[in-house]
Formats: sequence, structure tokens, C-alpha cells
Amino acid sequence: MFDYKGKVVAVTGASSGLGKQMAEGYAQCGANLVLLARRADRLEASAKEWADKYGVQVLPVACDVTSTEAITKAIEAIDAKFGHVEVIVNCAGGERGTGTPLVDFQKEDWEFTLYLDATSVFEVTKLFTGYMKANIEAGKQAYGRVINIASIYGIVGNTAIPTIAYHASKGAVVNFTRGAAAELAKYGITVNAICPGYFYTELTTETLNTEYFQNFAKQSVPMARYGNQGELNSAAVFLGAEESSYVTGQIISVDGGYTCV
Repeated sequence: MFDYKGKVVAVTGASSGLGKQMAEGYAQCGANLVLLARRADRLEASAKEWADKYGVQVLPVACDVTSTEAITKAIEAIDAKFGHVEVIVNCAGGERGTGTPLVDFQKEDWEFTLYLDATSVFEVTKLFTGYMKANIEAGKQAYGRVINIASIYGIVGNTAIPTIAYHASKGAVVNFTRGAAAELAKYGITVNAICPGYFYTELTTETLNTEYFQNFAKQSVPMARYGNQGELNSAAVFLGAEESSYVTGQIISVDGGYTCV
């Protein structure tokens, strides 16, 4: 079970943080990888390391997920290299305006965050599932999987730090996941979302290392700690697997219990 040999997994935001961690998790299961992000040098370094370490094929592709042209070219590169892709993980994202109260929040920061964190998920999903659907109908692949990386902040509010645009964008991803799952099920394509809790990434390290936030986490997270590197991988591997064919439209929190209390 969960043998990915011969399967192709594409991950956006794969140059660092959770995207990089999940990509390596798939490589450990034997998947061939497509690493998508803007920082090509980081992708190329990971590609060489993992190809040597895990014996898989790794295609690094510089891709800005806010560009339809860049996404289209990435799919063309995948088609030329592999001819199919079973899994797309939407992990790329970012935000502006975090720490600014709602009453002072700037419209340009709202628009930047929603476009990067929500609109790009729509665009990547649209183009990749169109490619998957055509391949399935042509017999080039057996199934498709979309895994959207949302956030616990997409299903609950918070009292630790104001970040209204991030809440809105990740909430949009959560219900986009349900809507897309309902539409794409008939094609053999599942769509699910993972809502990570507090994990260290380039975007979060500065905040998570503060004494205030560490105390907040100890009080609000039942496990009283942040997530460790690799603790998101099992959920991603499960949702992308061929065996998970009856799981769709689901929102899975990986948060140490934050959203259960």
C-alpha cells in the first residue's frame, strides 16, 4: 500500500518549507517528482539530492503560480518528460498585512494575499485537472489527485494575531476543495485539503519563535507544541495514493489538536 513507483507527483511551493518536506515524503515512497516554485536554484539542488538518494526521477520547473502562462508551460514540460501526472499538491502561498487589524487592513494587501493563496489554487487546479482528465480519458493514467494546502486559519478564527486576508483566502481554499471534489469525482479525480497547524517555515519562524506565541501554542494546542518537520507528509501521502480513491471533498487538520477544542 502507498507504493508510488511509476506515479508522478507535482508540488507547488516545493523550494522550501512544507512543500519541500512533502515532496521528499513522496520521493521516499518511490514517486517521480515535479518540483514547482520560483527559485529554480533551490529546486535543482533538491532534484539532484533526491534523485541520487531515492532513485527517482525529479523534474525541477521554475513556475510562478500567479501566471497562467507559467503554469501552462510547466504542464507542457511534465507532458514532455513523463506524459502524465497523478497528483498535484497546491502548497505555494504567501501573505501580506499579517499583524494589521481588520479596521486598518489595506486593500492591496488583501488582494495580494487572496490572489496568491486562493486564485492561484483555482488556476493550478483548473489546468492540471484538465490535463489529468484528458489523460484518463485517453488511457494514459488511471486516476488523478488534487491536494490543497489550506490552514487551520481557513476553518477557525484566532486571537493570537490579526491576519484577516489569510483567513479569507484559506477559507476560500477549503470550500473550493469541496466544490471541485463534487465536480471532478465523475472523472476519477479526487480533491482534498490539508489544514496544517503551527509548523516552522520561512514565513512563520520569526513569529513562532517569540515568547508570546510559544506560550500561546502551549495553551491552545493540546499537544502543547508546534508540528515537526515531516509530520505533514503522512496525510499528503495518504490523500495522493491510488488506494484513497473513495476519499474526496475532505478537509483534514494536522494541528496537534488545535481545532478539536
